[in-house]
Amino acid sequence: MQKELLLADEAIAQGAIDGGLSGVYAYPGTPSTEITEYIQGSKQAAEKNIHSRWSTNEKTAMEAALGMSYAGKRALVCMKHVGMNVCADAFVNSSITGINGGLLVLAADDPSMHSSQNEQDSRFYGDFAMIPMLEPSNQQEAYDMAYSGFELSEKLGYPVLFRVVTRLAHSRSGVERKTTKNQNGNSTPSDPRQFILLPAIARQRYQTLLNSQAAFVEASENSEFNKFIDGKNKKLGVIACGIAYNYLMEQFPEGCEYPVLKVSQYPLPRKMVEKLADECDELLVMEDGYPFVEQSLKGFFANGKNIKGRLDGTLPRTGELTPDCVATAFGKKNESTYSTPSLVKMRPPQMCQGCGHRDMYEALNCVVAEYKGGKVFSDIGCYTLGALPPFRAINSCVDMGASITMAKGASDAGLFPAVAVIGDSTFTHSGMTGLLDAVNENANITVIISDNETTAMTGGQDSAGTGKLENICRGLGVDPAHIRVVVPLKKNFDEMTQVIREEIEYKGLSVIIPRRECIQTLSRKKKTASK
Repeated sequence: MQKELLLADEAIAQGAIDGGLSGVYAYPGTPSTEITEYIQGSKQAAEKNIHSRWSTNEKTAMEAALGMSYAGKRALVCMKHVGMNVCADAFVNSSITGINGGLLVLAADDPSMHSSQNEQDSRFYGDFAMIPMLEPSNQQEAYDMAYSGFELSEKLGYPVLFRVVTRLAHSRSGVERKTTKNQNGNSTPSDPRQFILLPAIARQRYQTLLNSQAAFVEASENSEFNKFIDGKNKKLGVIACGIAYNYLMEQFPEGCEYPVLKVSQYPLPRKMVEKLADECDELLVMEDGYPFVEQSLKGFFANGKNIKGRLDGTLPRTGELTPDCVATAFGKKNESTYSTPSLVKMRPPQMCQGCGHRDMYEALNCVVAEYKGGKVFSDIGCYTLGALPPFRAINSCVDMGASITMAKGASDAGLFPAVAVIGDSTFTHSGMTGLLDAVNENANITVIISDNETTAMTGGQDSAGTGKLENICRGLGVDPAHIRVVVPLKKNFDEMTQVIREEIEYKGLSVIIPRRECIQTLSRKKKTASK
């Protein structure tokens, strides 16, 4: 078999391609972005006509993937962990409809918040939806799970949540590929009412989901990805989930002295858990993210079995799991071979020199300073860095699309001026509905859609709104006289401040679109053109 050096993200992409994938649907978000990018760049995927265009947001991605599954094909939907919040409606309901073609829902979690607003653990979503979950411990398992995950989904009749974490997603290892499977042919559900969630049907489908739980547990008990490894020292039993198993093995290169239960498929394999608990005096749960398994075990063993982990402080409650904190949990020292030179200092992130967002913020700061109590509500994107020096230009950044609706709410409360700053990709992702709310009340806010014609923060992927923003705003009902386009350059500073000032003074809803292509994507285009 062919062996390749791959990121776990790339291994998942290749495993899905080799496993009979017909389409990937995703919105870019670190640490999941490379999965879709790999498929987009794959010659094999192109030859197989695998769908791989970016979706407008995670909800549309989830629904499109469910539609491909309805038609009998195998689909993969990818997002970072906070994207699960966006797709939750479709995701949770997909556990009631079930699937036709195999469906994998990839959630890339970001413990330690390397590039995220929170540390949420997507396993809770899988548990909430009551569907099977996969969590690889290494790159080979990531490939194998993507390769076989569609068959697992089709065998059980439900979507499968596939959870990875940043440290695994963005590290490389050798991966051995398997024989490529053919894509499914088209077929539609044998039950024509399966996907019609009227209450009478949904109640029946929910009961079917409940009846399937035993099969899900049995699949975990028999999974090649879960295994019980005996050890001589029964004072402690270790449950190692996903990448935590790798960290454990680093501490015991000759084999762990304690019995170990490796968990990479959920629901928890209850018989294996009970065997470990019966044999050992106490249990240590190692998992990256929230204490998901640890909390479950406290329900399993309500009689007071001593369970250690993140909740009792044996492992840190926040941040990603690391070999260092695992070593500490076992009373070991994990001394680094390398030290950081004293001359190397942390540098805070900042917007690129020459970025159009910089010129927009300079003009905006100048105008807002003329008002007492004015606030700027911002959003998720490169322009969020406007919160840092030298600009210190924004007062909020909560979630995708919140800038417009928070500005509207603040204006409803009497705050003036209330300005929203949102990027072009974020606007089409989840800002359009907020703008419609503002249109319907002619809210006294100024919305700045800072358009760099790409999804820049995640690497320059296509933006759904490129070339369409003015038409979208007009279609939503914004007065065309108050849709203003400017070019954010230093030479246009006076014009920009004048436009911002005029639209703040206008007693109603206005939209300003500072438009200049991202200098990074422009630079790449120029390099490509010169070759």
